[in-house]
Amino acid sequence: MFQGATELSLDAKGRLAVPTRYRDALLSGGRSVVLTAHPDSCLLLYPLVAWEPIGERIQSLSSFNEQARRWQRLLVGFAQELELDGSGRILISPALRKFASLKREVMLVGQGSHFELWDGAAWEEELSKAKSQAASAPPPGTENFSL
Repeated sequence: MFQGATELSLDAKGRLAVPTRYRDALLSGGRSVVLTAHPDSCLLLYPLVAWEPIGERIQSLSSFNEQARRWQRLLVGFAQELELDGSGRILISPALRKFASLKREVMLVGQGSHFELWDGAAWEEELSKAKSQAASAPPPGTENFSL
């Protein structure tokens, strides 16, 4: 399970060093990970074995449905299968860096089965929104949830 938020830096070539504590879990069942775009202008990083059923499900959506096509274009169209290099880094393509407006400082945010990768400034904005909205009302289905 991937959890926690970690500040990281991209190098000059756009490579991200995956923290050592996550590498084995990310590579469980294979040597690859999948990096793709998310509609919230961040990137998603999945172990390949976790991504495969998601990718298949998205691809099975009707191409005659406009919203489904948009999701397919983003999630499948940007999806890249990557291997970690000997130093535990992945190379983020220029297209994905541009999509998520990634600069040097980034945040790797655990989401259970995967990570979100945010530009540092965009993450601060998202976090601010989340804090203000969390105080107003819980999301549907969590009315009886307790921490």
